[in-house]
Amino acid sequence: MRSRLIWLAVILCLCCIGYMTIGARGPLSFVIPFRGTKLAALILVGFAISTSTVLFQTVSQNRILTPSIMGFDALYVMILTGAVFFLGGMAFVGLSDQIIFAVTASAMTLAALALFSTLLRSAHSNLMRMILTGIVLGALFRSLTDFMQRMIDPNEFSVIQGASYARFAQIETDLLMIATVVCCVGVGLAWRMRFALDVMTLGREAAVSLGVDLRRTQMKALVLTAVLVAVSTALVGPVAFLGLLVVSLARLVTPIEKHGVLFVSAGLISAITLIGGQTILERLFKLSTPLSVVIDLLGGALFLILLLKGHRR
Repeated sequence: MRSRLIWLAVILCLCCIGYMTIGARGPLSFVIPFRGTKLAALILVGFAISTSTVLFQTVSQNRILTPSIMGFDALYVMILTGAVFFLGGMAFVGLSDQIIFAVTASAMTLAALALFSTLLRSAHSNLMRMILTGIVLGALFRSLTDFMQRMIDPNEFSVIQGASYARFAQIETDLLMIATVVCCVGVGLAWRMRFALDVMTLGREAAVSLGVDLRRTQMKALVLTAVLVAVSTALVGPVAFLGLLVVSLARLVTPIEKHGVLFVSAGLISAITLIGGQTILERLFKLSTPLSVVIDLLGGALFLILLLKGHRR
């Protein structure tokens, strides 16, 4: 497994070098800070989403569930739409990026805790019931969003539309610094929980008999999941199926039920996917297709395949 992780790290380094050098024009004093900021954001978002997905799958005891599938992205768009609806488009645009980031991340974190806590209590019930819950909540959020969007001015709707997709081309440095601190703390705390999470995969009875405070560990994982997804989504926007895609690939590349390996493998694959994909789209296709659209297409197809196969823990 160590050799495979090394190969993933080498591939990630090559992707980073390619992203920083391919098509670079102008002085390095401009190119390095400009591209380096976006590169750091891609790596940060990749590790945050992959870690949160691993945590949520361990808590829910299902390999096809992710926070995004449970309606989280629809909630993000509803929050943005509500802000434009009640404040107005001009007032919303006039807000500083720090205020929008803080309010959006806080609101999503609190809402996610309420949502996931309900799902956590039924984590061992029927899988289809859990997925149906997420679909219904997502449909509710989208219905409220559509209602507000029909009531606002078309010019204000363009503001919402621009903020509803993941954006990796424009990253605010101040927001990146704040998000980096929060996500590094969250990933570090998740890393410290890796042995307790390994025991949780053995089942509720085995975990309790081996001395794991199951409820406390579940709530810690739940809080970290909510914070990581909220911060990464508030930073760049929603990428619905990225977590499912990269964690599923990580389980194929490193087929071992150890969270220490899974965290690293999923994080590396997630960063490779974002950096490699963004490099191809920026340099070859000139940003004609957003990266989030391609990821959602592949991840959505993978989700349907896993769902039809009944692939679960």
